[in-house]
Amino acid sequence: MKKLSTLIIILLFTTILSAGAFLEYFSARSEYGNVKIEWKTADEINLKEFVIERKTLHGNFISVGTIAPKGDNSFYQFIDENVFKTSDYLFVYRIKIVDNDSKASYSKEVTVTHNISDVKRTWGSIKAMFR
Repeated sequence: MKKLSTLIIILLFTTILSAGAFLEYFSARSEYGNVKIEWKTADEINLKEFVIERKTLHGNFISVGTIAPKGDNSFYQFIDENVFKTSDYLFVYRIKIVDNDSKASYSKEVTVTHNISDVKRTWGSIKAMFR
């Protein structure tokens, strides 16, 4: 029985490691008209990149940025500056963790109530007219 439980633990550990990174911390918050996403890793193994993804509550996830890995025990920050809406919204963020073999896993999802200033909202509307 001891050998079987040891084997199960080894298989579980191997499966988790193949995801590319262990996230110790992941959060997102509305700050100064943008959304600030932060996370910290413990171990990074065979890691290619972190892809930050965002969606509205009833939409699909889209990629909003990519961050290169820095190594074990690293702190990361991404500022989503492209959240211009006419009213306050709820957004859901997650991190897609991609390893060098193109296998991917996902972090937990975090929800952000985003509040932007009238000035930034107006500027976002002006920018959208010229796209």
